Amino acid sequence: MVKLDILSDPVCPWCVIGKAELDRALEAQPDHPFVIEWHPFQLNPDMPPGGMERQDYLQLKFGDAGLLRAYQPIVDRIEALGLKADLGGIARQPNTLNAHRLIHWAGLEGRQTAAVAAVFRAFFSEGKDIGDIETLISIGTGIGLDAEMLRRLFATDTDAEAIAQRDRHARARGVGGVPCFIIANRHVLQGAQPAETWIQVIDEITEQLRAQPEDEA
Repeated sequence: MVKLDILSDPVCPWCVIGKAELDRALEAQPDHPFVIEWHPFQLNPDMPPGGMERQDYLQLKFGDAGLLRAYQPIVDRIEALGLKADLGGIARQPNTLNAHRLIHWAGLEGRQTAAVAAVFRAFFSEGKDIGDIETLISIGTGIGLDAEMLRRLFATDTDAEAIAQRDRHARARGVGGVPCFIIANRHVLQGAQPAETWIQVIDEITEQLRAQPEDEA
């Protein structure tokens, strides 16, 4: 098996696209060697804890002239993939620290990828405020996590500093944007790679693994 570490942020549209492309490749290659782990990265680590209005955020980040340039390629790619996303329905831009905490806790129970998918869906398809604790608890219970456990954890700062440290560690290693895919802790693929690229990568890794002597495999 080969470790595939994925750095992403739940509010990153390219991360949604990158996951969709990877999912297509994994479905086409069900015997793939990957063991996947998701890691936190905040695109806006200085976002206020309560978030901010989405339109205010977009205006500050891109301005009138830059918004279309930034988002048209995203819209085009989402439509080409047939993804269910309603970018115009997003009312609030959240701080994603608590969403990353939820994804981390889900990982401890073997539900990490399900949590990532559910948080993406809540934000991009359903326009939910994924900075809101009750929203996150609902997302967590939807993938089989215990609501009371989540409520107790969210009432504290459990794992908040650990998440922030992992984010800082990624930046110190040179990660400047997401999605970022790290294969076997050696090779990096940056950005939303097409499914065809992933299929080629899987084929190459599979061939390499088959060529290894049994005592090295």
